Amino acid sequence: MYFSKNILFYILISLIFWLSNTFLIAQEKGILKGTVVDSSNGEALPFSNVFIKEINRGTSTNANGFFVIPGIPAPQKYIIIVSYVGYSSKEMDVIVLPNKTTSIKVELSPSSITLQAIEKIGERIIEKNATDLGLQRITAKEFEMLPQGVETDIFRSLQYLPGVQSTGDVSARYYVRGSPSNENLVLINGITIYNPFHAFGIFSVIDPDMINSVEFYKGGFTTEYGERLSSILNIITKDGNKNRFGAEASASFLTGKALIEGPIPYGSFIVTGRKSFSTQILKKFLNDQSAPINFYDASFKLNYSNPDFIKGSRFSINGFISGDRLLNSNPTIENIDWYNNVLGFKWSQTTDSPLFYEMGLSYSNFSGNVDPKLSGAKPENNNLDDISYSMDLHYIYESKDELGVGFLLKNINSQLYLQNSTGAVSDLSAQGTSLSIYAKYKFLRYANFGADFGTRIDPIALSASEAGAYLFEPRVSLTYVAYPGITIKGAWGLYQQELTTLSDENQVISLFEPWIIAPPYLKPANAIHYTIGLDVNFLDYYNINIQGYYKVLQNIATLNDQKVLSSQNDLLSASGESYGWEFMFKYLHNPISFTGSYSLGWAYKNLDGWLYYPRYDIRHSVSLLLGFNFGGGWNISATWIFNSGLPFTQNMGYYDKFYFQDFYSNWQIYEGYYPYSLLADKDLGRLPSYHRLDLSLSKDFSFDFLDLNFDFSVLNVYNRKNIFYFKRTTGERVNMLPILPTATIKIKI
Repeated sequence: MYFSKNILFYILISLIFWLSNTFLIAQEKGILKGTVVDSSNGEALPFSNVFIKEINRGTSTNANGFFVIPGIPAPQKYIIIVSYVGYSSKEMDVIVLPNKTTSIKVELSPSSITLQAIEKIGERIIEKNATDLGLQRITAKEFEMLPQGVETDIFRSLQYLPGVQSTGDVSARYYVRGSPSNENLVLINGITIYNPFHAFGIFSVIDPDMINSVEFYKGGFTTEYGERLSSILNIITKDGNKNRFGAEASASFLTGKALIEGPIPYGSFIVTGRKSFSTQILKKFLNDQSAPINFYDASFKLNYSNPDFIKGSRFSINGFISGDRLLNSNPTIENIDWYNNVLGFKWSQTTDSPLFYEMGLSYSNFSGNVDPKLSGAKPENNNLDDISYSMDLHYIYESKDELGVGFLLKNINSQLYLQNSTGAVSDLSAQGTSLSIYAKYKFLRYANFGADFGTRIDPIALSASEAGAYLFEPRVSLTYVAYPGITIKGAWGLYQQELTTLSDENQVISLFEPWIIAPPYLKPANAIHYTIGLDVNFLDYYNINIQGYYKVLQNIATLNDQKVLSSQNDLLSASGESYGWEFMFKYLHNPISFTGSYSLGWAYKNLDGWLYYPRYDIRHSVSLLLGFNFGGGWNISATWIFNSGLPFTQNMGYYDKFYFQDFYSNWQIYEGYYPYSLLADKDLGRLPSYHRLDLSLSKDFSFDFLDLNFDFSVLNVYNRKNIFYFKRTTGERVNMLPILPTATIKIKI
């Protein structure tokens, strides 16, 4: 093991040395690089389009707003056209010199019309051979167009996408293409957040005011991402205003929050904080039951870029904390708390060649605790520490092809102590180190064809299991432009996951899911993705996207709810598969924006030869979003959602079961009997279908000294009684969210 680690280290150092020396050799042509930022605050504008008119060539900025275009004929003057959703396009003249790197900084002005269809000159040329099947990008401007609800929430916003489902109003947990929620990776600035939920999972811990951009992969993600089987949510936070000091404050029926930002020498900072102040709104989510929930979250980010220190460098330090405390004054009800703590450092470096790289060091901690007091509940304590070091190198050739290499070194220490309902005690603590190396090549030299192929190599595994792990995780993504405006895409890949949670599929509300390293008696979970898609762009405002997928899942860790003895395993190995089709139609033309989507999917799970539908198997799903801009800061939106019924296990009947607390006490024969449910086959029944209409009206006010935004929303406008669950002992029906008016006010200075 020691020998293999040293060999890999020397290979990586040699590769970095070769790249740095080979690519700095003078070129016959010139290089154009730069950044695209918001003119009002200096924030990076990720995924902007940069297009050189004369040579019909362009690119998109990365998550830091950076771009590079090599191999430009020189010397010559060019017209550069830059565009970004929600901003006015900009043209500028640039002179490119031979054997030189020309650097520019482009400042775009925010558009005065929120829903305006921004001109995207050259966008189709830039993106038509992009290997981005399954990728959805959301910018800060686009968050303004999303329905608010109680308040804007990134996880609930994802559920409007085809292929992303939820099991109801009470949970923000999302399930992607028929897979459990613990197969979704959530990253903040590249750092894993292990329990990204507040208040029983009703809301996410991510304050949308801190978000600059989001990349969301529904499947088929390429080799730079690993650790999960289903999806990747990569959140990039704002840098803070580089031009002036500013502050924001807002309040809803649930929380109050604040934001402070401003410039520092050669950089900027931003600090955000959010705190719950009322639980009355939560009673609507919890069937009018009070819950003493108290939660908070806060973040900060510092950025520094001094050309006199290291030319082309950018340093950032970011932190994030969140906490939830459920403290009951009644001694017969348990207390529950859980926390996230994150700290990260990142160094991004550009050079005078088309080579740029990033190095990151991070710490992420999750802890959760159940204190039973006198409730009779079982104690549960979970703590996970994650220390990670990563490096990513990226090179762009004159042909437009791209090379990417990198590694992720991760050390995880997980502790979990628990008891199950029969009193069996388990210690699932473990520690491990993993090393993942990836290499990929993007073949983009032809305008009508693109390919991304590569592999992850896992020479050092996190789990102690020696059987069944993939050493290689090869992946391929392909794009073919069959006809102008019509693009066919496909993806295939192997994926592996060594961390898992103790998730009970039968829980109505999941408090928190303890994270552990998969125990040695289980093989690491793995999956194979097959995806195909068709993208149709016609006229200037319409887009149709169709995708089909098939996933095969093996060695899925599943809770052993039949465990009686401490010697029995806590987890069992299950398999599964999911497949389906997704359809999306978009129309965006001022003053109207419309998105409609439909998903048709099947999900199956096999445990010990028993085939059943998991709880998140939703056959039909429809989402309709309509927005209208009246001008003058007035906007209205309507959202309608439909899901076919969730699987559930039906009651076959009852019998009177005798319960006793003390074997040696005098038995009260007639008083110790209570109804006990006899259950049918697992999840063969289906609940009634779910549908809901939400309306939202917002108004922006601008004054000399501040900006004011007011949003009024009504959830479940026609008061649909969507079923949540049946109480088995009484047969009582419990419904989800009733009609609920909410309001949010935001002040910015």
